[in-house]
Amino acid sequence: MAAATLYNATILRLAASIPHHERLAEPQGTSERRSPVCGSRVTVDVALDGEGRIAEIGLLVRACALGQASASLMSAHAIGRNEPELAEARDALTAYLAVERDDPGAWPGLEIFEPARAHSARHASIRLAFEAVAEAVAQARRADAA
Repeated sequence: MAAATLYNATILRLAASIPHHERLAEPQGTSERRSPVCGSRVTVDVALDGEGRIAEIGLLVRACALGQASASLMSAHAIGRNEPELAEARDALTAYLAVERDDPGAWPGLEIFEPARAHSARHASIRLAFEAVAEAVAQARRADAA
C-alpha cells in the first residue's frame, strides 16, 4: 500500500513528462547531483538573462519516478527564477521532507510529496533537481561576476 501511495498517478504522469529534458549546448552554469542511496542522478544546465534569472534550462534525468517527478515540477516553473528563489525552494522542500515545516513552500506542486515524508530513503532523490538548479544558477552567477 505504501508504494502505491508514493507512486501515484500524479507522480507517474509528472515523471513521464519532464519539460526541458535536453541538455543546453552552451550553459552558463551546470550542476550534477547524485543520490548515494539509490544512484539517481540529475544534471541541470542553465543560461541566465541580464538580471540573473533563468532564461533557459536543460536537464538530463536518470532517476526513480520520485526524482523524475521532482525534476518535472522544478523545470516546469524554473524559467524566470533567480538564485534566492531557487535556494528558498530547495530549502523549503528539504525542511518539508524532513518534517521540519508543515508546507513545502511556494513552489507549485510540491505537496504531492507529502506521502514521501515518512520515507527518508526517498528524500535525496526528490531533492536532486532543486539542489542541482540552485547550484547551477549560483555557478553561473559566480562566472558572470568573474
